[in-house]
Amino acid sequence: MKAVVFDEFGSPRNVLHVEERPLPEPGPGHVRVKMVLSPIHNHDLMIVTGHYGYKPPLPHVPGTEAMGVVDKLGEGVTNLAVGQRVTGGGSATWAGYYIGNAASLVPVPDSVDDATACQLVSMPLSAWRLLGELEVSAGEWIVQNAANGAVGKIIAKLAEERGVRVLNVVRREAAIAELAAEGIGDAVSTEHEDWQERARAITGGAPIRRALDSIAGRASDELMDLVADEGWLVSFGALSGRPVQISADNLLFKRAIVKGFWAAKPSTFHTPEQIRGALIEFVQKAAKGELKLPIAEVFGLDQAAEAAEASNTKGRLGKIALRGS
Repeated sequence: MKAVVFDEFGSPRNVLHVEERPLPEPGPGHVRVKMVLSPIHNHDLMIVTGHYGYKPPLPHVPGTEAMGVVDKLGEGVTNLAVGQRVTGGGSATWAGYYIGNAASLVPVPDSVDDATACQLVSMPLSAWRLLGELEVSAGEWIVQNAANGAVGKIIAKLAEERGVRVLNVVRREAAIAELAAEGIGDAVSTEHEDWQERARAITGGAPIRRALDSIAGRASDELMDLVADEGWLVSFGALSGRPVQISADNLLFKRAIVKGFWAAKPSTFHTPEQIRGALIEFVQKAAKGELKLPIAEVFGLDQAAEAAEASNTKGRLGKIALRGS
């Protein structure tokens, strides 16, 4: 089979290449899956560059999520069948075939398109876990930046279901209309110098208890300007490429709490059974047409370096994905 590989950490454009590798064999409790689509996430590229929370042994086949078709069952697997479409997290998914834990994979009905099916883990589950760990109640306000990203949109919709109010901060005025087209309101653009005053007008002066920061740099402190005393800022990403920056005024005088969130760490708030249940719920939402996760462009495995470059394009409407065959 073909597999995307890197032998050293570095720019994906320079280090990603394709090799022919033998088909992997599933062990007990695992299955072999023929990969159909595997998305390229920011954390996938960080793993390649060596700037993620862990460094895998080299050489390494990247990819942490995919949708595919069960090809072979390992010993003791009874919950899945050969030929079944499945989705779930995994490892080494940027290949023609990959190994998945049968207990973690979820069957996907034919009514769910491949693009959505291959993205039902990293972003939806991160949004679900994040919202749960914020410890907010119906009627309370949170604020998030990068709100027009996939995770931001899912958080806004999940929060609405729970009655939690979300102030959505975006960088472009046009993104407000994009969010509105998907039924997401309460948005403000940082293109306006007075955006924080506009934000306070949206909340009517109600206290904002939590902030979700996906940008870091000065954006962290700008969110903290809006957060109430003893509020939290949860760092979820660093799209700016800069460290989190928070002024002493916002940290000390507000008695603020700054936390990090990393979905790769085992959850202390949710059990594995709850997480699997949430994934099943997302599959059901997708089957009803309530959850759509678009793919902007699909590349072959031998185009992985080009695909990684395309993934850095700003303003694309959806993820970049690799096709298994």
